[in-house]
Amino acid sequence: MTDLTLSLEITALGMGLVFGAILLLWLTMILLTTFTADKKSNSGSPVASDSPDADSVPEAGFKAQAAALAVAIALTEQGQSTAHPLHEPPTAIVSAWQLGMRTSQRAQKGNFRNR
Repeated sequence: MTDLTLSLEITALGMGLVFGAILLLWLTMILLTTFTADKKSNSGSPVASDSPDADSVPEAGFKAQAAALAVAIALTEQGQSTAHPLHEPPTAIVSAWQLGMRTSQRAQKGNFRNR
């Protein structure tokens, strides 16, 4: 067997194992969701809920309430924010390190003159 055929066989075996594992996980997820999903009762008795007015508000109402609550929280946090923009220092301030580096760069380029 040549090295090329051996490497192709190893590659095919590895890819087959990877795709086989993906398919096995997919099948497991389908089975778990099938067996553990809540079944809707057809007997006519309503499902008990924690809140007494759960049936009185449609789902669109829940979404609107959640959106209103999110906006109220965001506006409250924005009003309490202590963040402020940072002002940059004037450009005339150059540290000793920057001055030394710029001087050495100018000297390397030949633009440095002693005055």
